[in-house]
Amino acid sequence: MTLVPGVAAIPSLEEFTAAAESLSGVISRTPTELSRALGETLGSPVMLKMENLQRTGSFKIRGATYRLSRLTEEERSRGVVAASAGNHAQGVALAAQMLGIPATIFMPLGVPVPKLLATRGYGAEVVLEGETVATSLRLAAEFAERTGAVLIHPFDHRDIVVGQGTLGLEVIQDVPDVDTVIMGIGGGGLIAGVAAAVKAAAAATGRTVRVIGVQAENAAAVPPSLEAGSPVEIQTHPTIADGILVARPGDVPFEIIRELVDEVVTVSEDDIARALLVLLEHAKVVVEPAGAVGVAAILAGKVRDTGVTVPILSGGNIDPMLLQRVVAHGLAASGRYATVRVPLPDRPGQLAKVSDLLAQAGANVMEVLHTRHGHGLQISDMILQLSIETRGPEHTELALETLRRAGFAPVVVPD
Repeated sequence: MTLVPGVAAIPSLEEFTAAAESLSGVISRTPTELSRALGETLGSPVMLKMENLQRTGSFKIRGATYRLSRLTEEERSRGVVAASAGNHAQGVALAAQMLGIPATIFMPLGVPVPKLLATRGYGAEVVLEGETVATSLRLAAEFAERTGAVLIHPFDHRDIVVGQGTLGLEVIQDVPDVDTVIMGIGGGGLIAGVAAAVKAAAAATGRTVRVIGVQAENAAAVPPSLEAGSPVEIQTHPTIADGILVARPGDVPFEIIRELVDEVVTVSEDDIARALLVLLEHAKVVVEPAGAVGVAAILAGKVRDTGVTVPILSGGNIDPMLLQRVVAHGLAASGRYATVRVPLPDRPGQLAKVSDLLAQAGANVMEVLHTRHGHGLQISDMILQLSIETRGPEHTELALETLRRAGFAPVVVPD
């Protein structure tokens, strides 16, 4: 074992193997599938580790179950408490139910209804309080202090790291020639565990594996933390990847990340939306935004020369309403959906003419709005706004050029 400041030791291969054995029969062994579409984009074979198909819909059940399984009988009798907006909540709730441990979960107000109902469905007592997960975590800590319940942190505990790292063993077993593993980073529990596991397992056979972490641009605390040499807290901004919306990496996982993770990159909201769309269309899988950031990094060209690559689809818990919005955003980000404004003279037949021209160009009109009211419009003018679906940026430009050649002046409305 390698000693690291602040951590007793980087978990060994033997620890991960023992943890995997203890979780056998509790977690699902999720599949790893070839993605030809992503392989063509990257120029190397891409195998998707579909942890979105795990029990509770994410990898969190691994760390939660292993952490709870190592509690003493006295600790179990006091119950456990956790705070989460979704995946960790469900993991702790199910693990507690299976082990017969009372569980209280603090969730922020406004948590997606499917995640709330799932957590309650696993038998946990849910307390809805606070506007953010940070507030819920503080309330959970106060509850633990007041009642004696054991606080189950979502990422900042060695047992959590070991439990999550069992996913890395499956990657090595399923793809023994893997060169690079890519996954998202929130608090760091997943990537710390996977990095330690895959590097130890690969070293045992004389191989090396690169580990690349991905953060949303709006919540990228790891790069400044690595630069500072210790975890720093940043000001985050809203992101659709709420599963990795963490302002500060955990102390325990950070030490492992600093030593074992080879590279950390960031992706935009458009990158993430585009990745979800590609996964839906080509892999036929539903993935939550935080679980798709590894694919987003590939599509955005943030990772190159990676050899045989395994992006980890870490979760699939996405609210249907958010999925609807993200798909629309992803279409726009891919240049396949555009909103266009066309100034027109206010006389009969203009709408039909524009629609006919777009049909000739092969564009599909999804929505139409026309108005005679607006700043700068003459009394004889109107504005036609259309939402059109195309096959991509080049096809969109063809549709616009078709209108221009007919004497119209279309303007694309920014998303």
